[in-house]
Order: sequence, then C-alpha cells, then structure tokens
Amino acid sequence: MVCTNWSHTVKLLVVIVNYRVTQLAIDCLHSVAKEIASVPGIHVAVCENGSGDGSAELLRRAIDDNGWSSWCMLKALDVNLGFTGGNNAILRPALESADKPEYFLLLNSDTIVRPNAFKTLVDFMDTNPQVGIAGSRLEDPDGTPQRSAFRFQTPLGEFEGSLKLGLVSKLLSRWVVAPPVVDHAFETDWVSGASMIVRRETMEATGLLDEGYFTYFDDIDYCFNARKQGWPTWYVPASRVVHLVGQSTGVNNKPKRLPSYLLEARRRHFLKNHGAFYAAMVDICRIAGLSLWRLRVILTGKEDNTPPQHLFDSIRHSVFFKGFKVTDVKNPALTS
Repeated sequence: MVCTNWSHTVKLLVVIVNYRVTQLAIDCLHSVAKEIASVPGIHVAVCENGSGDGSAELLRRAIDDNGWSSWCMLKALDVNLGFTGGNNAILRPALESADKPEYFLLLNSDTIVRPNAFKTLVDFMDTNPQVGIAGSRLEDPDGTPQRSAFRFQTPLGEFEGSLKLGLVSKLLSRWVVAPPVVDHAFETDWVSGASMIVRRETMEATGLLDEGYFTYFDDIDYCFNARKQGWPTWYVPASRVVHLVGQSTGVNNKPKRLPSYLLEARRRHFLKNHGAFYAAMVDICRIAGLSLWRLRVILTGKEDNTPPQHLFDSIRHSVFFKGFKVTDVKNPALTS
C-alpha cells in the first residue's frame, strides 16, 4: 500500500516528478532509499505526471515490492502539468498540511543520489538559517562535475555566451553565466532545479513554482524571486548528485535544435522579471553574438557546436517577433 498522507513529522520532503522515464525514476528511488536513514524525517513524494503509458502502476508496484511505502507516496495525475505543475501538485497540499515539512527538495527523476547528499544539504541549511535555497553539485556518472551554479543572465552575459570568443569572455568574465566549477560552498544567483532544497519559510514567502513556465527557467525564476524576498541561494558541492542530463525532458548536451518551449520560457523570464526594455536588450545582444559567431564559423571554418538553427530560432522567439506580453509557455513536445 502506497503511503498517501503526512502521518509523521517531516523534516525533508523530496519531490520527484516522472514523465515517461519510469525506469529512471525507479533507479533514482533506489538511490534515495539508501539515504532515508541519513536524516530522520525524510519523506518522498513521486508525482506521476500523466504519462499515459502505465507508469503509475509500474511506480506503485516498485514502491510496494521494495518496501518503500513507509516513506514514499505516489500521486498520479491524469494529465501532464509540466515540471512546475507536477511539483506544485505535491508542494501545495504539503504546505497546507498541519505538519508542514521543514525543507523541500526538488529532485529530477533522471538523477542518482550520492551518499549523504541529502544530509549534507539539510545540515547546511540547519547551520545557515539565513539561506533560503541550496543546490547540489551535479555530475556525470564518472564523477565529472557539471556546471550547476550560475549568475543571472544579463545583456552582456548573453553576448558573451553567444559569441564564445576567448578575449571577449575574459573581458566580460564578471558576466559569464556559468562560471568554472569550484569545490567550496558559496552564494550564487541561482542553482539547477535538478537537486535544489528550499526552506519552508522561503517557499511560504516566494510561493509555489510558476506554472506559466511548464518547464525550464523555473529554477532561475524561483531563485530570482526568493532573493527579492530576502532569501539568498547557495551552491553546496559537498552534496553530490549524478544528473543524466536531459533524460527526463528529451534535451541533452548534444547539439540538437532547441525546443520552442525552452525559448518561450526564456522570453517569459526576462519579460516577467526584468521588463520590456531589458528583454529587448538581452535579445539584441544574443542575436548580435550569434551573428558574429556564425560569421566566425564561415570565415575560419571553425566547428559549429551550437544547436541547429540557433540564430534563426533566437530571432523567431525574440520579443521583436513574439511581442512584449508575458505569456504562458505551451509545451507541445511533452503534451502531444
């Protein structure tokens, strides 16, 4: 029988959203199971996000067969609400319960938790009550670190990231969005939502995830708005989590064409949080950087490692073509 209530004091509620990657989610739960004893009061909630392929029954069976029902509950949705809606389906009732969790940890279904990853985050948050959000070090299965602590995007940062020219990157180093990985904890602008712990008071002040994003840019948005409420974000690399990049969404680190919903989420973020002028400046700098990159590729024969049609798609999804109204993101790739 799968647990469906909060019958015990919950120190940490781990939220996992599954959409058509059931075996990855089960593998993730196997790694989580080894960490349950590390922090008294860990509970896990899995949201089966309307996969429509029998995933709910497979997850239910895995929870029962492995004896996880004392700490793991399953919530099956009829429709896909996206990453944000799937998380909120768990977070909303948890925040409304009489015994609210002290911390919430958003964990991607395509992750494997390293030993003491949860304990490290909880201990850090307990020791630093002024911190609202903290993120794990994400890494490849072989231990190679992934960049998972970032600066907020700016016009100069978008230009640098699009042009990818060493001299320019050096001159604009203060605005590089993804700085080099370091081994010590530090305050950062935002962390990846693949493994992100949020203090209850922070969530009460900031609110739930913005379902207008569906998926992507939700973590940037959340850290941005938490900071506005006075809750900073920290990167805690001693907490290590393997991230099988993009397996849960169908986007990985190979140069494939970027999905429309990612570019729409990007535009929404800038318009919502920074306004029309800033969004226009960001688009201008991104398009200028990509244009110069394309010219460089043509003139030098340099290998083009950008996604196919990246310049065209960036123009097509810019505020100059899509307008300056803040709109919700539609995700046909995942709802079809």
